[in-house]
Amino acid sequence: MSIPDWLQQNTLFTADPQIFLMAAVAALCIGLSKSGLSGTATLNVVLMAQAFGAKASVGLVLPLLIVADFMGFYLNRHGGSWRRVLPMAPPAIAGVIAGYFLLGEIDNVSARTVIGWLIIGLLGFKLLLDASKGALEILTGHPIFSWAMGLCAGITTMLANAAGPVMTVYLLSQKLEKKEHLGVFSRFFLFINLFKVPFSADLGIINPRSLMTNLVLLPGVVLGILLGWQILKRIPQKPFEWTLFVLTLVAAVWLIRG
Repeated sequence: MSIPDWLQQNTLFTADPQIFLMAAVAALCIGLSKSGLSGTATLNVVLMAQAFGAKASVGLVLPLLIVADFMGFYLNRHGGSWRRVLPMAPPAIAGVIAGYFLLGEIDNVSARTVIGWLIIGLLGFKLLLDASKGALEILTGHPIFSWAMGLCAGITTMLANAAGPVMTVYLLSQKLEKKEHLGVFSRFFLFINLFKVPFSADLGIINPRSLMTNLVLLPGVVLGILLGWQILKRIPQKPFEWTLFVLTLVAAVWLIRG
């Protein structure tokens, strides 16, 4: 397989076909994650970072995420509500702003390691909640919990587009029914990813060549979200929760190992 010259000249692809393959798989993962299989979002982070570099991949992925967010919102429009997004919106906005300043300062390898361990810690917290048989559930309803999770989501999404697992752990702790979970998930990311656009453009990581690369990869995103939607329609509530948990754990470990 050879990459055409016109594609190399107008996009971020190089002559190496392995880069194109990794990007195509990552685009499929973006679609799968936006359908509700959120653990695959971190697989996309790793693949895109390896293909294009950590910082450049953040801007490259964002427009693809937004397209998938609109599709995910449409597919899940009958579940969830904007009211459930509101408690996390202010801290998430603050987290995006903090991440904007950190992105120019922090080493991206270190950022991925920190995010991976944070996600594992959150998964451990979820297991602790389940084992407590309701004794600790009062914590998840406290505004401080929502603010802490919103801030984590904002920072991680700006640094590495890796807030999917953070939001998954938060929503699992709220013990939402599957349809409600997917509806809130899709609404939150549609909002926060649109909010990130001017910050990414200001950093120069969204540019004409990255947008042309987005056009090439877009069919993979569409295929992923349609495939993921069909998979999730066939998974009952409990297997759904454990599928998300396992995918998120695997993705976090992969993120740490880089």
